[in-house]
Formats: sequence, C-alpha cells, structure tokens
Amino acid sequence: MAEDLQVSGGDKAAQYTSLIPQIKGLLDGEPDLVANLANVAAALKEQFGWFWVGFYLVKGEELVLGPFQGPIACTRIRKNKGVCGTSWAQASTLIVPDVEAFPGHIACSSLSRSEIVVPLVRNGEVKAVLDVDSEHLAHFDTTDQAYLEEIVALIVI
Repeated sequence: MAEDLQVSGGDKAAQYTSLIPQIKGLLDGEPDLVANLANVAAALKEQFGWFWVGFYLVKGEELVLGPFQGPIACTRIRKNKGVCGTSWAQASTLIVPDVEAFPGHIACSSLSRSEIVVPLVRNGEVKAVLDVDSEHLAHFDTTDQAYLEEIVALIVI
C-alpha cells in the first residue's frame, strides 16, 4: 500500500535511494498538488527526522506557506528575502550551514540552525520551494541537494 512508508537506515545516500521509489508510489496517479506536497513533506520528515520540512508556493510577489511538517512557520515570504526568497529569486538550491550567518535570514524558529532550500522550477519559472531546516549546524550537503532536487522534480505542478 502506498501509504505504508518503509523507513530505512544506512548512510544518507542509501536512505534517499530507499525513499525515492516510495515517494514515486505516493505521487503516482494522484493529481492533487496539496496532497502530493503534504505526502512528500511527511515522507522526508519521517525518514530523516529533520526539524522542519515543507513547501512554500509562489503566489504573486510572495511565497505562501504550503503543506509542511514541524512547528508553526512563517506564512509569507517576499522575493529575495531570507533563504527561501533568495532561492526563489535565484532559481537555485541554497545550502546554508549556519542560518545566523546568512544575510537577512528570517528566523521562523530560533531552533533552526542550518537549512537547504530547493526550488521547484517548471518551464523556467519557480512555482514553489522545498524548505528543510535542521537543529544542527552544517547538516546539509551536496548529497542532500542532489537527492532533494530529484525528489522535487517528481512533483507535478
């Protein structure tokens, strides 16, 4: 059954390799964007136990909070503001080892220490961003980037 996530151990790459086919199964045949974003956020949170995992959707001149897992979050983020708004403006993944050192970081929670933001780009336009926060410094790397970009590419928007 697609709703039964099999959480695996091992190194980071092995965990992603195990998780991606399961995410494909969750998304397969489901046309609803909110349902798909919610399940992807939940699958990532369940597998990795990160502090916060969620999506912000581009709506006009702002990113608006979408499905997420974790504590209450900022609702709206302007373009070029914080890590999410900067990733949106640059249409590129940002890895931030220490959010306190990022100019203009928006602190939705003081517990967040590092972050990765992956834009969901379709037809040359950013439609949403995947935002992942950790309570640990320097938690994310290029392995996370590669696999999270692969996961985001699976989402139909």
